[in-house]
Amino acid sequence: MANIKSAKKRIKVIATKTARNRSVRSAVKTQIKKVGLAVDTKDLQAAQSALVVAVKAIDKATAKGVYHKKTAARKKSTLATLVNSIA
Repeated sequence: MANIKSAKKRIKVIATKTARNRSVRSAVKTQIKKVGLAVDTKDLQAAQSALVVAVKAIDKATAKGVYHKKTAARKKSTLATLVNSIA
């Protein structure tokens, strides 16, 4: 455990940011799973609407600094390819 006041504060701040990042990543993963489920059932309409929601979630996570922009681009590209495979 840290003894210096500023180090104690940093520990608290890091814990807060870690919790936020974990929450945002979990939300993105949930949206990605919904796209995958729609693709598995071969429901194009549901897959496309789930894709829009997932892309929005990924973009928000990127804006918050949770994902690197290239990671976000890769995730979006993979999802779009997946949805287009059933079209």
